[in-house]
Formats: sequence, structure tokens, C-alpha cells
Amino acid sequence: MLFLGLSILLSVLLLLNFRVFPRYEVNTFQAIVFNYPVCFLTGLLLLPAGQSFSIDFSQTWTWLAFGLGVGFILTFLLSGASTQRMGITATSLANNLSLVIPVCFSLFVFQTGGKTFDALNYLGLVLAVIAVGLSTYKKEPPVVDPDSSARPASRRLGAYVLLPVAVFLFYGATNTMINYMNLRYIPSADKTIQVTLTMVIGAIVAGLLMLTVRLIQGKETFQPRSLLGAVTLGIPNFLSFYTLVLALSAFGGNGAFVYPIYNIGVILLAAIMAALFFREQLSVANRIGLALAVLAIGLISWQELAQAF
Repeated sequence: MLFLGLSILLSVLLLLNFRVFPRYEVNTFQAIVFNYPVCFLTGLLLLPAGQSFSIDFSQTWTWLAFGLGVGFILTFLLSGASTQRMGITATSLANNLSLVIPVCFSLFVFQTGGKTFDALNYLGLVLAVIAVGLSTYKKEPPVVDPDSSARPASRRLGAYVLLPVAVFLFYGATNTMINYMNLRYIPSADKTIQVTLTMVIGAIVAGLLMLTVRLIQGKETFQPRSLLGAVTLGIPNFLSFYTLVLALSAFGGNGAFVYPIYNIGVILLAAIMAALFFREQLSVANRIGLALAVLAIGLISWQELAQAF
């Protein structure tokens, strides 16, 4: 549980970074692109004594890791586009509800875990989905079409509706692939950083390529302040991912147990931090969702809690 708790804490720290970036005029896109080199350096410092990092292009997992790194960047871009076109609520729901994809794969495809799920565990999964939806729901003003400065865009059916769907699928797919690689290619903790660093390289290449294209097109101008944001983002980013992989290893690759608790834990802690430091108010639906989240965690993990106490 230690690694899972650390992953939740570090993930919330990432959200706090994004929350304060506008206050300090940090370019979020550039900070995300440059945070991956910081992630790589952080991983190098954590390599066990006597190990060195190398890339073996003959291994299947190397190419899977590269692809997963590219997926990280693409998911971020889709989230940004969905937020602009369809709003924060739809995007946030798509992101958090995506936990059902790795959970279902873990239960019904990978068939992993150190325990057999009973009725209470499955009820906890259902409540987790409901809790995520209620916890992240917020009323928001009509979306303004970025292509029109005069008229608000209606939430019409069309290509834009597919953006939250794409966010849902990409987040779910990346988390599922993380679980798959943990089961298939990371049999021991000493190999975790090697695989993680390879993923980071894929994200570095994809991110720098996209930034270069945007700079050439004139859509971006380099902002040195984003480098500072990359440091405050990159260190917890790598550590949150690293501890999540270690948590999966500690629970035998049981994504059906780890991912619901991770997602709900992030929501709970983020809500507490937002209320304490940013005075954000919770609606009745949000509070009901948070209460259901606590109940869902208890139902999903009641066997582990019973053993602990």
C-alpha cells in the first residue's frame, strides 16, 4: 500500500502544478514537453547500483514502450482539444471513467490478481464509476467555439463529440498497456526503471517533434519559464508513474484492485487540497461522489483491509 499511496500523493502534486502554472505564466504545453527529459534524468538517478541504461531494439517490449510514450503525448493533446471544444466536464469524466477499461482487461482478459472478486468487490467497482462521475461533475458555462469570436458553439453532434470518446479510449488504453507490460515484461522491480526510461524516450521524441513543428508554424514561441515548470512537473511525474508500476507489481498485476483505488484516491486527495489551498467549493453532487468513493474503496479492498486490521 505504500507505493500506491505515494503514487496518489505524487499524482495530486502534478495537478497542483497545472493549477498554479497560469498564475506564474508558465506555458503548459512546453512544460509538459520539457518535463520528459527531466523524467529521464530522474530515472537515471534512481537506477540501482551497478546498472546502466541501454536500449535493446531487438526486444518487443522496447517498441511497445516507445509506443506507450507516444501515447502519453497524444492523450495530452486529445485532452486539450476536448477541453476546448466540449468543455472541462466532458473531458474530466472521460478521463476518470476510463478506469473501467484496465479494470475489465485485468479481470476478464489478463485474469490476474491475488484474490477472487466477490459480489462486494464488484459492487465497489460499480460505485467507483458512479463516484468518479459525481466527484468530477461541474456545471459550466456554454462552450465558446474557438473558431468563432462572436457566437457560442452548441453542443451539436458531430466530430467534436468524438473527442471525449477518444480521451476515454486513449487513457484506458495507456493504463491497460502499462498493466500488460508490467505483467509480461517487468517480472521484478529491478527492471522497472529500465522499461520506464524507454517509455520516457518515446515521449521525449514525440513531444520535441510536435514542439518543433509548432515553433516552425509560428504557433509557439519558446518561453524559458516553462523550463522551471518542467522541473517541478517532471520529478513527481516520473515518480508517480514509477510508484504506480511498483504498486501493480506489489499486488501481482491486479489492475482491478489498483486502478480504482488509485483513481478515487487521487480525486479524494485533490478535492481536499483544492478546498484547503484554492478555496474551491464542492457541489452536493461532488460531496455525494466523494462519500461514495470512500465506500467504493472499502468494498473493493475489504479483504486487504480485513487482513490489515
